[in-house]
Amino acid sequence: MLQTDLGDFKKQNLEEEEAGDSGTCPLLDGGPLQRYFFNKLLEICRKWQKELPALKPSKRYLQISVHATRNTRRKMEDRHVSLPEFNQLFGLEDGVDRAYFAVFDGHGGIEAANYAATHLHVNLAHHKELLENPAEALRDSFQKTDEMFLSRARREKLRSGTTGVSSFIVEDKLHIAWLGDSQVMLVQQGKVITLMEPHKPEREDERQRIEALGGCITYMDCWRVNGTLAVSRAIGDLMQKPYISGCADSASFELTGAEDYVLLACDGFFDAIQPVEVVDHVLEHLMEKQGDGLQTAERLVAVAKQSGSTDNITVLVVFLREPKDIVTDCLRDPKSCPADDGAAGSLFSFFSPGANN
Repeated sequence: MLQTDLGDFKKQNLEEEEAGDSGTCPLLDGGPLQRYFFNKLLEICRKWQKELPALKPSKRYLQISVHATRNTRRKMEDRHVSLPEFNQLFGLEDGVDRAYFAVFDGHGGIEAANYAATHLHVNLAHHKELLENPAEALRDSFQKTDEMFLSRARREKLRSGTTGVSSFIVEDKLHIAWLGDSQVMLVQQGKVITLMEPHKPEREDERQRIEALGGCITYMDCWRVNGTLAVSRAIGDLMQKPYISGCADSASFELTGAEDYVLLACDGFFDAIQPVEVVDHVLEHLMEKQGDGLQTAERLVAVAKQSGSTDNITVLVVFLREPKDIVTDCLRDPKSCPADDGAAGSLFSFFSPGANN
């Protein structure tokens, strides 16, 4: 269905036409579309009962570990997306490996996070620059999704918003894009590689942008935009536009094969755990589990809770090589392990010269 023209289901909406944004996000008639979906699903299931389709395996090793918890909050407003089969979902058969991962941290309601988790990767797949310039396609898809959700927010009087961070792996390139304070980090041979700087009101460039628009940054238990939000960019937040920008930042990185994993998480995790601490916790977990990485995210969420996080927590870990190899390399060459240079109390002080064995 994502590859077909759904124009026949387009629903004319006079309110949107009067507002002048009917082209931003055309409404579809839910009843006929739902029937079409279930009929198509039934057709596919019948076909797959007879013979499953042959899926081309990825040339890149990927193992995903993800865990999320409401924690002590009244509602769970986080959402995440894991699409190692990005090509299969959108019918791409050009032989280029693609995988997409994202974490969204909603506020003021779940609608914006739900919307971003549903639409952003679709906007990415349909972007005209997907094949030639995936970094631009990923960045633009954030703004497109923001525009689409704002159209719905005006129609339904929604005030929710969501931060978001995504990674798009295309062959040997890692493309990332983000809005707000959800973050992505890369670990290469046990070392943290800084990929991004989160959008917070106290960032000097963000402060200048907001004040130039006529907004203000005030301190109320933390720095906030116009005394409300503690992030300066997000999808949604209709009542705080344009101070809360929907324009994402992006970056791209070459993958050499020495990368251990990529980790995406919301601020409920990163407010409690520093990136340099992540490596210790991951390696300790892998050693306890004899190189089994499937429950890594669950362990990291538990550590964040123990460290005092009361927020929703979502952690998504994408291993780019075998977790067993990560442990083996560290045991073979302790100097390659991270570790505050063998600081006291670090797991890796065990491997440091002069340590008791």
